[in-house]
Amino acid sequence: MKTRLIISALLLAFSLWGCKLGQKYVKPQMAIPPTLENGHERDTFSIADLAWWEIYNDSILFRLINHTLEHNKDLRIADARIKELAARKRVELAGLFPTVNGQAYVQKEGLNYGGDNFKNDPEEGLKASLSWELDLWGNLRWTNDRGKALLMESVENRRGLTISIIAQVAQAYFELVALDNELSIVTRTLAARKESVRLAKIRFEGGLTSETAYQQAKMELARTATHIPIIERDIALKENEISFLAGSFPSAVERSRQPGHINLPEDLPVGLPSTLLERRPDLRAAEQRLIAANAAVGVAYTNRFPRLTLTATGGLESDEFSDFFKSPMHFLSASLLGPIFDFGRRQGAYRAQQAVYEQECYNYEKTVLGAFMEVRNAIVDYNKIQEIYESMAELEQASKTTMELAQLQYINGVIGYIDVLDAQRSYFDAQINLSNAIRNKELVIVRLYKALGGGWQQ
Repeated sequence: MKTRLIISALLLAFSLWGCKLGQKYVKPQMAIPPTLENGHERDTFSIADLAWWEIYNDSILFRLINHTLEHNKDLRIADARIKELAARKRVELAGLFPTVNGQAYVQKEGLNYGGDNFKNDPEEGLKASLSWELDLWGNLRWTNDRGKALLMESVENRRGLTISIIAQVAQAYFELVALDNELSIVTRTLAARKESVRLAKIRFEGGLTSETAYQQAKMELARTATHIPIIERDIALKENEISFLAGSFPSAVERSRQPGHINLPEDLPVGLPSTLLERRPDLRAAEQRLIAANAAVGVAYTNRFPRLTLTATGGLESDEFSDFFKSPMHFLSASLLGPIFDFGRRQGAYRAQQAVYEQECYNYEKTVLGAFMEVRNAIVDYNKIQEIYESMAELEQASKTTMELAQLQYINGVIGYIDVLDAQRSYFDAQINLSNAIRNKELVIVRLYKALGGGWQQ
């Protein structure tokens, strides 16, 4: 009769195995814009479909990024995090199946009730036990789903980190190259200032000009010289930043020279809005967090229902070793444990988890909005950077011509030295601004590529 009851309980449990109470996850629906760029037709191809080494066409940068991807500490931490969550996921998956334990023991118990009836009670045993919590309502499956979503989130976070680190290295590299160019400009300007001081001194000693012009030339020389240690400091700090990203101790960083001109493609393929949602790891990670939060709601919901645990123990047990192998034993049980009254604790936990899920819904929508804003900002930068560069190039040429004319007029006594200084300063500023414009043309590709989620599959 007992065996029939246990078999009936098992049949009932298996019949309820497919029952999974709770709200199934449904992806939030948002009104996605039809295009990523206003006034342009949809294009299925995107520069984000290219590998990162096809975007950053610099062999030195190529090697630097490869080295960074192999040695960056944040990436190694992310890899270890994935291993941790994969192991935890395996633990949660194992909770769906029975647990089998073995026990071998020898014990001796002495009893003397009343003080005059000592009894020796030895016992030897060899047992195996099986315990299985049946997932009647889906509690364990919701837990497993949550662990899977957290694991996938860590994978997407790792991919997003890869894109971010590539962008950081590329940006720091182009900024370092621009600083080298700026230092070269200042060095050439300093040499010109020294020549101006020499000429001003000759003219002053020859009685052609007053001492004021000579002192102004010396002052401008000193002002220009102050830029050099500042730029050298910035170069050293930028090299340290790149070394840190590359997982290395601070050291000199190999780099190329800044090009004098960069041509950006006129057509800007950015792809479809739907592919942006599929490609950007931060959006995929945000959805996995949402899935995990929904699964946590399922866990909290099913925690309110009874749990059925089956236990079976079998083996050998005897108080005489000579009869040990002739003494089989078994024990079967089924226990149903459920809440009767807990002052609303489980209901409160369920409501709290629902609120967490609601927060994650808004976080997901916020992440999507932020992604589209980042892309649109990068597109605006891309569309305007060429105009900015061309304006800076024209200004640099005009400033150079003005400075040369001013120097010639000063030598011929047509204008004063203060006019020459103004022209020199304008030309110096124009050179620096042009160098920064070239740097920004390189950085705009970095920002756009990152915004579009490019390269994560590499």
